[in-house]
Amino acid sequence: MTKTNVMRLLEAAGIAYRTAEYEYDEANLSGLHAAEQVGMDADQVFKTLVTRGDKTGILVFCIPVDMELDLKKAASVSKNKKVEMTHMKELLGLTGYIRGGCSPIGMKKKYPTFIDETCILFDEIAVSAGVRGEQVILNPQDLVQYIEATEADITKPME
Repeated sequence: MTKTNVMRLLEAAGIAYRTAEYEYDEANLSGLHAAEQVGMDADQVFKTLVTRGDKTGILVFCIPVDMELDLKKAASVSKNKKVEMTHMKELLGLTGYIRGGCSPIGMKKKYPTFIDETCILFDEIAVSAGVRGEQVILNPQDLVQYIEATEADITKPME
């Protein structure tokens, strides 16, 4: 296993984590697949979504893989009138990560980040280690503090 930048940053910050590798499928980059593969509940595995607010520009949202980002709530907590998903082709340039391997840790720039408030219900949650097929599992409070995320109600059930 190669150490990713995400792992190096966590180690440098003295944050305890463990990793879980999984087989990813190009045709199925869903977080639900990742959660199944690493043997964790879907509500403990968080996906990282990159959006654009009409007033603030780029925003990052971390939500459980079995939920959908509620764009109205996202706009409200981030003080925007409107928030929309960025295009896949912009992801690498904005974050340094590719789809299916986007982590809230160690993006190219520090963007305002919001994490679903349910994260604190768990002793540990998983986020991408910055590459497809690899998750870092850590304490949600450590993550929130490290990435300076705002905890908020930002999800709705998947349709």
